[in-house]
This record gives sequence, structure tokens and C-alpha cells, in this order.
Amino acid sequence: MTDGLPPRPAPIPAPDRHQIERLNELYDLSAAAPRDGWRGRIAGRVRGVLVRLLFRQQEFNAAVVDHINRNTLVGIEAHHASARTIEWVQDTVAAALDEMHRHQDALAAWERRSTDRLSSLAAAQDELRTSLAVVLQAVQNLKREIGRGIETGRAPAGAAVQSVPAPSNQLETLDSHKYVGFEDQFRGTPEDIRRRVSEYAAIFTGAADVLDLGCGRGEFLALLRDQGVPSRGIDVNSAMVEVCRQQGLDVTEADGLSYLRAQPDGSLGGLFAAQVIEHLEPRYLTALLDAAFDKLRPGAPVVLETINPACWFAFFESYIRDITHVRAIHPETLKYLLVASGFQRLEIRYRSPYPEHDKLQPIGAQPSLGDAVDTLNANVERLNRLLFTWLDYAAVGWRP
Repeated sequence: MTDGLPPRPAPIPAPDRHQIERLNELYDLSAAAPRDGWRGRIAGRVRGVLVRLLFRQQEFNAAVVDHINRNTLVGIEAHHASARTIEWVQDTVAAALDEMHRHQDALAAWERRSTDRLSSLAAAQDELRTSLAVVLQAVQNLKREIGRGIETGRAPAGAAVQSVPAPSNQLETLDSHKYVGFEDQFRGTPEDIRRRVSEYAAIFTGAADVLDLGCGRGEFLALLRDQGVPSRGIDVNSAMVEVCRQQGLDVTEADGLSYLRAQPDGSLGGLFAAQVIEHLEPRYLTALLDAAFDKLRPGAPVVLETINPACWFAFFESYIRDITHVRAIHPETLKYLLVASGFQRLEIRYRSPYPEHDKLQPIGAQPSLGDAVDTLNANVERLNRLLFTWLDYAAVGWRP
């Protein structure tokens, strides 16, 4: 049986010509063999009488036999011819299908090769786009440095540098333009980040003088501005600062701890830092929290968001990708540090859940397996909690 074709008809047996010949012999009632003697003469007279009496039967028999002779054999021959025609059509279609399948296989192979080439081209294009973005950021930085040098009468920074200086603060471990490109490629677009941090804006409703520490490209500052919350930001990355200023945001290029220590006590109405504290050394972080407590007004909130190292996927996929990360901070550790610095009403808010459809899936209950199903499902749940839980978290507290 060929795919896509009806089954071939069963072979038609040869016509039973013997029976047809007998019909041709027996339908004539007067055709009996003659007999000799007086018995034969009597039988002949009786037969003649019967033939006259059964004349209509004789005509019927003749008509039936004639019909069989003219139609049955012809129908059988036509059936044979039809079967041969169907077989020829099926063979022809089968050959065409085989040829089509060969062409499909060839096209599928060509498509796989084309897909591989397109994937290679796409990867090369992504690399080229990343390199171009870094170059453009470097050119913009150089133009700003040249402009500053012309204004102050000095050469651009780094024009005659013989060695690369050490980072001047805890966050500056990449060239500023390279880190902007890194953020664009791996953290997400400004629209993505704005959507992720939008849930924190309600915490600062009605506040004033909110500081966004490590404001990056200014996504959260733009949200606060849209809600009428007076705010400003600081960042050590000059390229990030320039991106914020182009949006009309109040941003200063400064180190977080130095900036906080320079502010009057109780002058800030809130502190926000997203994906910043994992860049800090432990001693620097504790000093920063102490300074934040002193500079915040009573009742002012502090929100610190970071990668959740309790999620193995987040640690291995996000944390170790960024070479500027210094130390992952467990949620309970950050909560303790904030409490130890004087903050109260601490809570940990988990966010960015790992997609459910990508987690390990438990098998359905099968009574025949007994307790094995429950044990296996419990193991799957345990693995999911370790491997595929919340990717980020935020510690939220208030200055008493």
C-alpha cells in the first residue's frame, strides 16, 4: 500500500466459462439427446408436447442466456481493464510521490543549511552591533573629554597616560561606554527596566528629595518624575550620567558613599538602588547603609533591589555574567544588615519569577507507582525551589 493512495483492488478471478457453456447447452428444452426404439419415440412426442406447453419458459431461458453471454463476459473484461487502469494510475502516482519526497528531502536539507548560515550571520551581526555600540559610546566620551579640555585649557583625560589607573570607587570597574553597552545587551532595554521597577514607585508616593543611587540610564527617575515626585540620581559612570541628562533628569556623577556623607542629616525623603549593592565590597556596603540611615528623614523608605543568589539559575545566569559584581548578597543577609543599621519594618519582596513552563514538571499521579510518585514529585518541587525560583528580590525598610 502506497502512502496517500487507496488500497489496490484484489485480483479478479478468471471467468467460469465452464458454467456459461453449460447454460448455453441446457436452456433449450428440446435439445435433449434422441433415444432409439419405442421409448425414444414416446420421449420425443412427450418432449414436443412439453416444448409447446413450456414455450414461454423456453423464451425466458433464451433471453437469460443471451443476456449472460452479452453482458457478463464483457463486464468481467471491463473490470479487468479497469483494475489494470487503476493499477497503472497508482503506480504512476506512487512514482510521482517518491519523486516529490526526494525533492522535499532535498529542500529540507537546503533549509537546514540555510538556517545554520542565517544563525551564523545573526550571531555575527549581533557581535558587530555590540562592537559598534561600544565604539560609538567611546567616541561620545572622547568628544565630551575634548570639549572639557578645550573649556579648561587642558588635554583630554588619558591623552598621555602610560598605565591604566585603578578604579576610583567601588562601582567603576569597566570603561563607562563599555558598561552602557553591557547594560543594553544583557540587562534589558530601558522600556524593560522601566516596567520592572515600576512596582516600587508607589512606595515613594508623596515623598520628596528621593535619591536614586546608581541610577543607570534613569528609568526609575523618569517614573518618579512622571508621578510628580521630586528626585535626583547619582552614578559613577559618566556615560550613564550623560544618558540621564539628555532626558532632562537631575543626575550627578559621584560616588555613592562620598555623596551621602556630604548631605545634611535628615535631608533625604527616600533612597532607591536597583542592581547596585552586588557591586560593593562588604565594608563599603555597611558604611553606605549607616550613612543612608543618617541622611534619611524619619519615616522615609529605603528600597534595595539585587539579584537573588538563592536562585541557582539567577546566580549562574545573571550574577557571574557581570564582571563588575563583587559579592552576591543573600536576602536574609541584606535584611539583617538593614536592621543592624537601624531600619525597621523590613520586608523582602521577591520579583521576576522564573517562568513556570520552563521549570521541571512533576509526573501525573499513577496509583500503581504508589509512594514513588509522591517522592518523585517532592524531589522535583525541591529542585525547582533551588534552581528556578525568584530571580531578583528587594529589601524594603523605613527609617524610624
